[in-house]
Amino acid sequence: METKIYTQQDIPEAAAQLRAGNLVAFPTETVYGLGAIVDNEAAVRGVYAAKGRPSDNPLIVTVCSPEMVWKYALKNELAEKLMTNFWPGPLTIILPLQPGSLSATVTGGLHTAAFRMPKNQATLELIKETGTPIVGPSANTSGKPSPTLAQHVYHDLNGKIAGILDDGPTQVGLESTVVDLSVTPAAILRPGYYDAADLTPVLGVVDTEQHHVGANETPKAPGMKYKHYAPAAQVLIVKPTVDFANAVRETQQQHPTKFGVLAFDDQLASIAASDQVVTFSLGTDISTASHQLFSGLRWFDDQPEIDLILAAGVDEDGLGIAYMNRLKKSAGGQYYGESTR
Repeated sequence: METKIYTQQDIPEAAAQLRAGNLVAFPTETVYGLGAIVDNEAAVRGVYAAKGRPSDNPLIVTVCSPEMVWKYALKNELAEKLMTNFWPGPLTIILPLQPGSLSATVTGGLHTAAFRMPKNQATLELIKETGTPIVGPSANTSGKPSPTLAQHVYHDLNGKIAGILDDGPTQVGLESTVVDLSVTPAAILRPGYYDAADLTPVLGVVDTEQHHVGANETPKAPGMKYKHYAPAAQVLIVKPTVDFANAVRETQQQHPTKFGVLAFDDQLASIAASDQVVTFSLGTDISTASHQLFSGLRWFDDQPEIDLILAAGVDEDGLGIAYMNRLKKSAGGQYYGESTR
């Protein structure tokens, strides 16, 4: 299969491919998603196959209006308030479903589904042109860093999908916040751009405890059960309390070959130049770091000689919660100093 790159003027052609049961990747403000029309069972199964995704990992339903949601989900006043305040935007809402409204292939067999209306005009037009919601997991090989460029999607899925709607780099860079409204109090299952402080004025109490999924349990949201965001190299997190330059020097002594360093500009400036150390900048603050994290992990994946990456950790508050959630998953929870000594 030839994977075609679409631009906004090609949206009618991309929508026709979706209606025909083919897969088309699409942009959002967070990461690129992999689309198939939600009521085509074979197309949805194709999403799992193209990604190599476990079949018990449910898919987000991507819509172009709040009204689309109520064809499938039970009406919910809190959800309507969230939609008014945060949609279109990087917030995914889990809701109880009307019986039989969505297939188990979409939901993972659950009686809930996750809905999202992204803040990207090209994709909203694509869904409107298609005439039905589309599923929208990240458009990457399952377990690998999520794609923030159309080129990332092409790298992973070329030949496996019909096309990619290219709208340039994403703005946020980390996937949406996932909030579960099927429980009381509402719970954040995946941190993202919006945190509890943003949601509590609408929801009141919000559960922010880390939710662990058992081996035989179906997760309600992506990223809760399986290894995610991982490059081929082992990532080690350098805690913000650790002297970063010293961590690099010690690694140079202990690691005989080239290794990667994913860090902030001021940290990179403290490192002596060396052919042994290959660097990628996270920019100046947590906002740029969140935008650059997946790009950096993917960039190191294209350096086959690198089997180790030191990555800068941050304090877990605000956007730092979402950044560290993704970084800890990419590292398998391993930290510099705890794994190397």
